[in-house]
Amino acid sequence: MSNISQETIAKAIDAVSDRVYDNTLANKGISQAASLWRVEDGTPEDFIEFVSANIMPDEQSRRILFNKLSTAFEAIYGASNQLTVDLLLPVHLSGGELTDIDYIFSGYSPSAHFSDDMYANKVAFITVLNFPSYSLAQKNELGKEWSREEWAYARMGDIFTNRVPAWVNQQVNSAYSSGENYIASYNIMMGHLLTEEGEKLFPEDMVLLSHWNLRDEIKSNYADVPNAFEKQQMIYKVMEHIACQSIPKEVINNTGYEWAPYSNKVYKDGKEVSLPSEGARRYQMILDIYKAGLNLDMFNTDLNTGIKRNFEGDVEISDADVEEMFISLITSEEIKQVSQIIKSRLGRELQPYDIWYDGFKSRSTISEDELTAKTRKLYPDAEAFEKGLPSMLRSLGFSRDDADYISSKIVVEGARGSGHAWGAVGRWEPSRLRTRIGDKGMDYKGYNIAVHEFGHNVEQTLSLYNVDHYMLRGVPNTAFTEALAFIFQKRDLKLLGYPQQVDENTTLDIFWGAYEIMGVSLVDMYAWRWLYDNPDATAEDLCDAVISIAKDVWNKYYEPILGTHDSPILAIYSHMVNSPMYLPNYPIGHIIEFQLEEHLAGLSDKEFAQEIKRIFTIGTLTPHIWMEEAVGSKVSTEPLIKAVSRIINK
Repeated sequence: MSNISQETIAKAIDAVSDRVYDNTLANKGISQAASLWRVEDGTPEDFIEFVSANIMPDEQSRRILFNKLSTAFEAIYGASNQLTVDLLLPVHLSGGELTDIDYIFSGYSPSAHFSDDMYANKVAFITVLNFPSYSLAQKNELGKEWSREEWAYARMGDIFTNRVPAWVNQQVNSAYSSGENYIASYNIMMGHLLTEEGEKLFPEDMVLLSHWNLRDEIKSNYADVPNAFEKQQMIYKVMEHIACQSIPKEVINNTGYEWAPYSNKVYKDGKEVSLPSEGARRYQMILDIYKAGLNLDMFNTDLNTGIKRNFEGDVEISDADVEEMFISLITSEEIKQVSQIIKSRLGRELQPYDIWYDGFKSRSTISEDELTAKTRKLYPDAEAFEKGLPSMLRSLGFSRDDADYISSKIVVEGARGSGHAWGAVGRWEPSRLRTRIGDKGMDYKGYNIAVHEFGHNVEQTLSLYNVDHYMLRGVPNTAFTEALAFIFQKRDLKLLGYPQQVDENTTLDIFWGAYEIMGVSLVDMYAWRWLYDNPDATAEDLCDAVISIAKDVWNKYYEPILGTHDSPILAIYSHMVNSPMYLPNYPIGHIIEFQLEEHLAGLSDKEFAQEIKRIFTIGTLTPHIWMEEAVGSKVSTEPLIKAVSRIINK
């Protein structure tokens, strides 16, 4: 706790009041610096002396300090990012067998001591003193009139709002790393799944990572392929076992057994064997992250729960507002109407896994075998995909110079897991596109994901290298980078040379995709509320709670549309394990995606590229203000719901 009293704060304010250009700003900075000062930092008299010596008296000196801090922080952040990337290479990239030392280094955080060091050398106090932080409400109100420089100053103020010891940061990082490593190798050997009659529906060498590849395999079977319905049913059963943890542990990432998901029987060399289930390991990962985060709670005065830090701090939209926004869409009348369109197209009763219905995408009319043959020929390895980036951007309307420039800032690497985009932090390093590429080359599923990640990389490059202030780098939250990733992903066929346009089907696809992921996100959010209400829970308790929550959300919002009472399918997403509370970024991203698509509609390819460049260099304003500048309206589900209504009722 601070050793600085209100009396000392008043003395410090009085000591500088006659020589600062903005007393309101100075008072705010002094008060916030005082709240972070500890006994080890000095006496109250030391604090007053520190304030007098380090508060900037005029705008010019404050600007000079800002520029020096920006340069230093970029150097520190960028170097830490590069070191993190190098330490994670064994677990992130495909290659040799992992050993214990790889996992140890993957859990190490090079930046864990950054906060401790900056408080010890007083840089943190100098920053807070001259660039105080603003609450979310203040940013949304005052920020409407702020200049770009004022916004950059405000973001400088966000750096030191708490004082978390290095050991806490390291513990949190280690918990997240364990969850990531667990998920990265959670493969299902599809060629070893059996029907109750002992038949195999999938190719012998098909390996699908949970949940991403399982979900995408369900999507691919909306095309006219053999045993499509039976394959979808079997995958759904596999997902149930994973979510409920009734899956036999030894069949995960293991070709040594045959598994019949319906009866949950396991065979080895044709004979049934008894194997234990996975138990609650999946939920232990979540519990470990929660418990590590409790230590963060103690060092955050205002954002004193993981829920608040995620939504009010990172997303910059409260969890209550996010929940209200999601429910407004999933309870809309338009959901029922769109579901009837899907039912009519499928010619059958809807099933729980039809939350992943893929028929609104033009690719569903093209054989996946045809698409895979093309992607494998074009992209036999990561190097070929990297070489193809400039031509992809040119096909979207980017000039040759812009396409070459952006692509030069991106490196493509083969991923051990499903793939991801890892952004640059210093303006001297590349963003990284990690994608899974098999021995035969990149299949269509991998290509589709890679194009999504490419959208992330384009955002990461534009919003770092092309933004006017380093402190404004990036976008308001990850939902905004997801939005551009979705926009790229929906143009994947265009990048392969097929005719493809964004039309009414695109709107319906975004709408149905939002419906699906909003339910999953609510389960994630409610699970974390349950954790804070039940701090002594075991992994088994959490498992039961999450399944109960998933069933409740399903029964309330999805059973009336898709049927099947008590389906646990909404608990399948791997993000719940390795990135808790990240999931809401996807539906928010869908909402933003639609508003952007509506804004981009009718533009030529060249105009499309120009708008992407403009919009994704706005920087880290708050979400609503960013959207106002981008498309002229706040983040809202209303435009999407209205557009769907127009399509249905025209």
